[in-house]
Amino acid sequence: MSNKNEWNSNLSFLLAMIGSAIGLGNIWRYPYVLYSNGGGTFYIPYFIAILLLGIPFLILEYGVGYNYKSSFAKAITQINSKWQYLGWFIPVTVFIFTVYYSVVLAWDGLYVVLSFSKAWGSNPNAYFATTLLQSSQNFTGLLNFIPLIGIVIAIVWIIIWFISHRGLEKGIGNVSKVLVPLLFIVMMALVGFSLTLPGAAIGLNELFNPNWQLLTKFDIWMAAFAQIIFSISLGMSISFTYASYIKEDTDLITNTLIITFANAIFENIAALGVFSVLGYMSLHSGTAVHDLVTQGIGIVFIVYPTVFNILGQWGFILGPLFFLTVYLAGFTSILSSIEPLSFSIQNKFNISRSKTITFLIIVGALLAMPFATSFGQTLLEYVDTFINLIALLLAIFFECIIFAWMFKAEKLIDFLNSRSKTFKLGKWWLIIVKYILPMFILIIWIGGIIDVVPNWTFSQLILSVLCGIFLLVTTLIFTILPAKDENWNEKQERI
Repeated sequence: MSNKNEWNSNLSFLLAMIGSAIGLGNIWRYPYVLYSNGGGTFYIPYFIAILLLGIPFLILEYGVGYNYKSSFAKAITQINSKWQYLGWFIPVTVFIFTVYYSVVLAWDGLYVVLSFSKAWGSNPNAYFATTLLQSSQNFTGLLNFIPLIGIVIAIVWIIIWFISHRGLEKGIGNVSKVLVPLLFIVMMALVGFSLTLPGAAIGLNELFNPNWQLLTKFDIWMAAFAQIIFSISLGMSISFTYASYIKEDTDLITNTLIITFANAIFENIAALGVFSVLGYMSLHSGTAVHDLVTQGIGIVFIVYPTVFNILGQWGFILGPLFFLTVYLAGFTSILSSIEPLSFSIQNKFNISRSKTITFLIIVGALLAMPFATSFGQTLLEYVDTFINLIALLLAIFFECIIFAWMFKAEKLIDFLNSRSKTFKLGKWWLIIVKYILPMFILIIWIGGIIDVVPNWTFSQLILSVLCGIFLLVTTLIFTILPAKDENWNEKQERI
């Protein structure tokens, strides 16, 4: 099946990729990473990681994606048919990520509504964990289905279907042109207000207070490289897939710079807002900022609602604005994460985009329903740890090896340089993508396993094994099923 999808303009591609990069992690993960790794000191390894990892890897993904103008699975098969399994492993892994990402997005959508009345009450922690999610760490919690959570999860998948099944440009392209600028506008308004809060300077001083001694610590450098990997969704086959839809004369190097720095600007603006609010909360409560700092769902569904309660009437304005920002950021990302598996299925089995998206939406919604039980929050934490720290990082390492060595990254240099209006690639780029990137990715993967796995509970180990079996079996099925597209094994290179 030939690729009939194409962005109508470079603007559509840019905004879709920026929307893909900007997600929930920019708001709830990055501010914590910045603070806990030396504040202002962290910017040194952060920008080095952008230059050594983010930009070179994105250029590599874009270049190979443009070369094949096909799905990720098909391209890997054409590079080396023995690696077709990896070609399905990454899209399936990203789809599992999409499933539990939709759950967090559903929670936030519910909080958009709750924020207009501050329905979480005087104890946001108890409301979120006990009243709303009825959280349980026991497997028996799977038997307690929470209808409200199931409904808001289903709504997320219906919206994804409504946008994605319409086609690339009419769906994702047009929506990105609206959501991405709106996301920046709302975030700027939110941060602008946060900066005017009494005590905002307290939080900002805590955030940017440098600790130069940390530059000699290995952890701060690994934190910077890990942040860039997850922040820009490197190696998740999303960038590859979107690049396969671009027009012939696209300047991929310049686009990479725009996308990378747009993402960096957004997450640093978000950090200003988060720590301004924490500074205000510290002043009001008398609690030190370092005792308030957290990441993940805690800062979104517990810390911020607590602040909105303290803000009084202003909380009725700031609350909906904040949760709307999180919702927009989540949706711009989730729309892209379903694309790699969708396009791969279309390619191999000669199925229309509309039918493929509909099938994946139904499967995704059903897989998300166990997260709508009392065990859902615990299940989400376990699955997220397994996917991000074990499955995805290892897959990214092998993708880097295949693209840089088996495809031969040097073939891209003349093509990319001929269209670049900014800078040119040279041997330095080859050294980075062939040697430096794989080394750092492998180190981060090993470090994550050493740091996390020994602390797993027995139930987390069991669920991780089950998740791994599901991932491996699903990938195997897609790999061994016979292709319906007669061009599946036909090598089609443009560079």
